[in-house]
Amino acid sequence: MSPPLVVSLSGLDVQVLDRCADFGADLDQRAVPLSLLIAPHPAPHAAVLDWVAGRMAARDAVSLHGFARAAPGLRSRLAPAAGLPAHEAGLHLVAAASILERLGLRTKSFIPPRWLGSPGTITALRRRGFSVCADAVAVRELATGRVHRGRIRVIGPGERAEPWWCRALVLGAGRAARRGRPVRLAVDSGVLRKPAARQAVLDAIDLALHHGARPVTYASFGVPGGL
Repeated sequence: MSPPLVVSLSGLDVQVLDRCADFGADLDQRAVPLSLLIAPHPAPHAAVLDWVAGRMAARDAVSLHGFARAAPGLRSRLAPAAGLPAHEAGLHLVAAASILERLGLRTKSFIPPRWLGSPGTITALRRRGFSVCADAVAVRELATGRVHRGRIRVIGPGERAEPWWCRALVLGAGRAARRGRPVRLAVDSGVLRKPAARQAVLDAIDLALHHGARPVTYASFGVPGGL
C-alpha cells in the first residue's frame, strides 16, 4: 500500500493569510490536501475563518490543535502535555472542542501541544468520540487501535533554511516514502516568509509523491476506507 503523505499548516493568522493562500494553491496544483491545525486560542480573525471554510469545502480538513488555555473551573496552567491525566485532559478537550464548534468548526482529529500527548489524553479522546490523535511519532486511529508509525518533520519559523537543512528535509521525506513509511510535514505559517524553506517543503512533497506517497489529511485516518 502507498504510504500516506500528510501536510499540516499551523499558525493561521490574518497577517500571513496571503502566504497561506499561495501555499494552499501550490498544494492544490499537486492535488495535496492540507490538514489545517486550529488552536482554540485566540479566536481566529473572520478572514481566516472564511478562508478555512473555503478550503474545507474543497478537500482540506481541520484538526483541533491543543487545549483551551483558560476555561471556567480549570487550572490556569496546564500540566505538561506528556503527563496530563485523563480526567483533566477530558475537561480541557470539552472546553477546546466547544470553542471550535462556536466558530463553526467541528473535527474528530486532535494534535496535542508540541506533538506530545499523554496516555491520559488518548483515553480522554476516546471517551469523547475523537477518532484520530497525531503525535510526534505516530498517527493513532482511536476506534481501532491501529498505529501508523512515522515521525513528524516540523518546519517552523526558527529554521535557518540553510542549504544543508533544505537538502536534509527533502531527502528525508523521499527516503521515508521510498521505504513505505508515512511522510508527515508540519509547516508553521511563519516559515512561508522564507523562500528557501518554503521551496524545500514543496520539493519534499514532490519527491514523496514521486516515490508513490498518497496525499491524505489527519481526518482521513479516522474514516473507514479513508486511507
